[in-house]
Amino acid sequence: MLKPYLNVTKPGIIMGNLISVAGGFFLASQGHIDWGLMFAAVLGLSLVVASGCAINNCIDTDIDAKMRRTQKRVTVTGELSVPHAFWFGVALGFAGFGILAVYTNAMATLFAVIGYVVYVGVYSLYMKRMSVYGTIVGSLSGAVPPVVGYCAVSGKFDAGAAILLLMFCLWQMPHSYAIAIFRYEDYKAAKIPVLPVVHGIEKAKLHIVAYVAVFALVSVLLPLTGYTGVAFTAVACSTSLWWLAMALRGYRKDIEVTGWARQVFGFSIITITALSVTMALDFKEVTSQLFVQL
Repeated sequence: MLKPYLNVTKPGIIMGNLISVAGGFFLASQGHIDWGLMFAAVLGLSLVVASGCAINNCIDTDIDAKMRRTQKRVTVTGELSVPHAFWFGVALGFAGFGILAVYTNAMATLFAVIGYVVYVGVYSLYMKRMSVYGTIVGSLSGAVPPVVGYCAVSGKFDAGAAILLLMFCLWQMPHSYAIAIFRYEDYKAAKIPVLPVVHGIEKAKLHIVAYVAVFALVSVLLPLTGYTGVAFTAVACSTSLWWLAMALRGYRKDIEVTGWARQVFGFSIITITALSVTMALDFKEVTSQLFVQL
């Protein structure tokens, strides 16, 4: 009875976001951890993400039915009706935003709202179906969780938060394009205008390489601006360069594109997880006063 309600929230996505929220939180805490605040930030944002995923399933029911990997989602099979999924998502959203508003601060709550509106309102309802730029828009919502964790501690949008937002936005792009390549037939069948379908796999390969390269450069801004130390630098450089080398393998004449795209996708998960964990452990007390406060 409860399983369909759990499945509609996409638990795997929640877990991935949980790691990035914790990474941003620990980075901003600089060793002075308020465990109660951390619990509130993680729980609140997890509920918000779960809400967005549930409502996204309602919106995407028609296209999910056309894609092999999503044909067994509970809103497609009828295990959970669309109205039930929708109101469940609304309830989760109220709970999540309520926890963030009461127990964290206005800045963390604001970014959670921005991420939610972009994902549900802009991306799911329009951009995903209508524009090749939907992936770029979706990357903004995917980059919000670590910023929420960071702002829950700092209460402001400073240089560290800006770097996290840019870094996670850039990471989303090759990650998403790799999925679009190895799920090419699904996206084509559902008429979703992702880059490989609209402009071809070769152009998607170029974009993957370019985004990974820029991501590698941006990831070292955290140590360069004094937020992290040597360990983070080593992990950032090694994972990013390995990911870039893997992306460049896509240009080999004998490459099997689907298998290559799966490898790029798989290593993207390893990369962002390693960076989230390392920045949580290898923080430094920031003495610079450089920040942009909203």
